[in-house]
Parts: sequence; C-alpha cells; structure tokens
Amino acid sequence: MRLDKFLKVSRIIKRRTVAKEVCDTGRVLVNGRVAKPGTNVKVGDIIEIQYAAKTVKAEVLLEKEHVTKDEAKEMYRILQGEEIE
Repeated sequence: MRLDKFLKVSRIIKRRTVAKEVCDTGRVLVNGRVAKPGTNVKVGDIIEIQYAAKTVKAEVLLEKEHVTKDEAKEMYRILQGEEIE
C-alpha cells in the first residue's frame, strides 16, 4: 500500500493530500529512510513522522484498503511519541 494512502486510511493523518505534503517535505521516514508518498509500506515497517516539536514512531500491523474508525487504530502500534487522535 502507498505510504500516503496508509497514513490516511489508518487515520494517522486525516487527509491524503496532507499526508502527501508531509511526505514531500521529507518529514516522514520508513525504516529510517526518507520516504516519498508512493513508497510501499508493508506489515512490520516502522513509520516515523517528524512534527515541529515532536516525533511519532509507529509500526505497521495491518494493511487494509478500507476500515472503520474503530478498526483504524488496529492498523498501527505507537512505538514513540503520543497517541494519535
């Protein structure tokens, strides 16, 4: 699954266009490497998002094209940083 789509479907980032913009600025790493919006993510990958004052690190647990709001939190596990709302 594309990184920008995963971020949107999992609700880590609310909109796909915002996810794409964040990736384009180089603030998203997948397994320690700067990732573009089209980078493929798979189960076990570590996604790190660098916000202005904090960093959130999450592990991909599940890939699904469509999920409900409740199921979205099952798609990742927070390793570092605050829980995503």
